[in-house]
Amino acid sequence: MKFTRFLGSYWFRRIGQAILTLFLASALSFAIMQLAPGDYLNTLQQNPAISAETVEALRRQFGLDKSPVEQYFLWLSQVLRGNWGESFVYRRPVAMLLWERVPATLLLAVTSLVLTWGLAIPLGIVAAVHQNRRLDYFLQGVSYIAQGFPSFIAGLILLFIAQRTGWFPVGDMTSLDFEDLTLLGKMLDILWHLFLPALTLTIISFAGLQRLMRGNLLDVLRQDYIRTARAKGLPETRVIYVHALRNAINPLITLLGFEFATLLSGAFISEYFFNWPGLGRLILQAVTAQDLYLVMASLMLGSVMLILGNLLADLLLQWADPRIQLHREPESAG
Repeated sequence: MKFTRFLGSYWFRRIGQAILTLFLASALSFAIMQLAPGDYLNTLQQNPAISAETVEALRRQFGLDKSPVEQYFLWLSQVLRGNWGESFVYRRPVAMLLWERVPATLLLAVTSLVLTWGLAIPLGIVAAVHQNRRLDYFLQGVSYIAQGFPSFIAGLILLFIAQRTGWFPVGDMTSLDFEDLTLLGKMLDILWHLFLPALTLTIISFAGLQRLMRGNLLDVLRQDYIRTARAKGLPETRVIYVHALRNAINPLITLLGFEFATLLSGAFISEYFFNWPGLGRLILQAVTAQDLYLVMASLMLGSVMLILGNLLADLLLQWADPRIQLHREPESAG
């Protein structure tokens, strides 16, 4: 009974924190958008084919004739009713535009996350186990080189290789004959198009994670309880992968929440270079055109990703190390 009560209290606090975070993030994002000079209708005013009466009618339709505070609470009231507004540029509901692009961006981002962790964690462990040996020096050199590459440079190099060799497609996420393929063929075709964009994100992400994994594991291997485990004659693989790794990986799990949140922003550059049909190009156009409601929805999506990422990190931490408790029972007065 106590466990259920305090677990419910934990989730109640997390939901309250999430609501407060989203409210503050939306207010700050809206204020920053208002600091930009002009608005979407300024571009239309420069078009001689559009009359001033039409521009004023659109200004009233979009609510841009109101004060910034009124605009914000008008937008907020619409969101609370499940309406994210209508895009100024596309004249379509914002939720529908995002829903069409989110799956492609999530596929790219999650694939990159799996590749990054799948490479960084094992390579960091290997580097730590072979400290100050040739393999360690080689892996450190690879991580330094990869970490020194800006994301757009890595994307340009892979784009150049793809165009010169023709081994990988550039543009879209499917081939022209996609509908004629079998189910397995469709999956392989998407993976074929996905490889280079995901590799671009992986190259710029795994290096720092690998070095962090190596450093954490080396610190743990110097602890007294590891020396004790070795003195008891435990196999070295058990000492490393059971006793040391569990404590060494905890700090990396805390980073997972932020990694998950930055996936969307990190995917934009890769999407732009490889013409991947995700959120990147859509949001870039929205920011350029000052499509207020579409930009706000994308910023709120990033905030939701941050909240979900932090929650995921907390749950994984508790799973990896049961000593970490998500809730704590208050001490009795007696």
